[in-house]
Amino acid sequence: MGGDLMRGALPGGPDTAGEPPGAAPPPAGTPKAVGIVWALLALNTLGSAGAKTVVPLPRSLIQMATMGALVSAFALALALNLRLRVRASAFVFLLTLLLVPSVIASANLEVGYGALFRCARLSLFIGTLWLLTRWWDGSPTFVRYHIRMYFAVLVLVAAGLVVSPGTAMPEYYGGRLVGALWPLTPPQIGQYAAIIIGLTVLLLLGRQVDRTSAAVVIVPSIVLLLLTHTRTATLGLLIGLVLAIGSLVLTSSAARRFFAWTVVCALVAAVAFSSALQSWYLRGQSQENMSNLTGRAKVWDALLAAPRSTGEKVFGVGLSDKSFGGLPIDNSWLAVYHEQGLIGVSIVATLILVLGGVALLRPPSLPRACAIFLISYCAISSYTEAGLGDASPYLLHLALAASLLAAPATATAVPTAQVPRRHVPRWARR
Repeated sequence: MGGDLMRGALPGGPDTAGEPPGAAPPPAGTPKAVGIVWALLALNTLGSAGAKTVVPLPRSLIQMATMGALVSAFALALALNLRLRVRASAFVFLLTLLLVPSVIASANLEVGYGALFRCARLSLFIGTLWLLTRWWDGSPTFVRYHIRMYFAVLVLVAAGLVVSPGTAMPEYYGGRLVGALWPLTPPQIGQYAAIIIGLTVLLLLGRQVDRTSAAVVIVPSIVLLLLTHTRTATLGLLIGLVLAIGSLVLTSSAARRFFAWTVVCALVAAVAFSSALQSWYLRGQSQENMSNLTGRAKVWDALLAAPRSTGEKVFGVGLSDKSFGGLPIDNSWLAVYHEQGLIGVSIVATLILVLGGVALLRPPSLPRACAIFLISYCAISSYTEAGLGDASPYLLHLALAASLLAAPATATAVPTAQVPRRHVPRWARR
């Protein structure tokens, strides 16, 4: 990518919130290495299970790479912030509280020693976010990091499609696009494509990126999104953009024009391509399959009907692989209830409400619009995707929203020692 979207991060203001009085403000701007830390966090959340690849990759090797990325991210963030200067963040504080039920439930080893490993992973993830809060100042800096990382992932997916179309669109996934070079599922690819499409559109409306650079990102991402046939990502993208652009309509003429043209194009497409859109949405599934959400509802009913002790209801059974009875849960709220209990559900709900409330209280701006898009997308996706209770791309999206909602801190002048004024004779003043 070229142009503004791939340039270095915009300088941010000093960030001293949450520091002791008189602490020296951090250096202006965000070090480029912070972008590497963010990319390593994203790499860790890619996961190790998915489709078959052209060259079979052992799951242990992928797990070593993803965990190595997280350890490297924490070590690099610590090296960049040796004095442990952090900003007060309700989002990261609530994530830290989420560790309590996670550790308590995982200590019972009901789901094996893997639960403790996942707790350690979540701790490193949250610790890295704490170290990065020093540079959270409400600027689009981390938005650019986010787009670059996930666009690189989509480039890898596109390369796999070119190298081996049969492997990239296998029959066992109904001909939907998967990762042929790195094991990625259609929902994952659809999520990454939808997120960077939405963020790039908003940067374009805010004149933070030129049209050529935006087209380089948006056009191929739309193609890949359509090839995944991912309904949740598509709905999340559309609804999230409507809410985000709606927050800019009163203050941005570009947003008003884009909103009007989008409505017109949507109406034309709905009339001209109604049958094609219906076929794409149904993916050849029957009405019965659609009504039970492609089998998800059966897993949800079984999970809710399973007998639980009082401790399991309150704290959960511990961090697992987000499955129940060998089948994926595919619902963030039920996954959190299963793993972290009612306490975990309460913390995650508070987290979403706090971010949404802060976004509504902020004056209209580009960072606020990007945060609204991310929060609404994650809220919509939480119904059919798991990930709000553990280190995942969804928590990284919400962390980005929290960084955008952080108010720029004003540097506090450090008082200097009072020097007694020296008496100057009147004749010397002439």
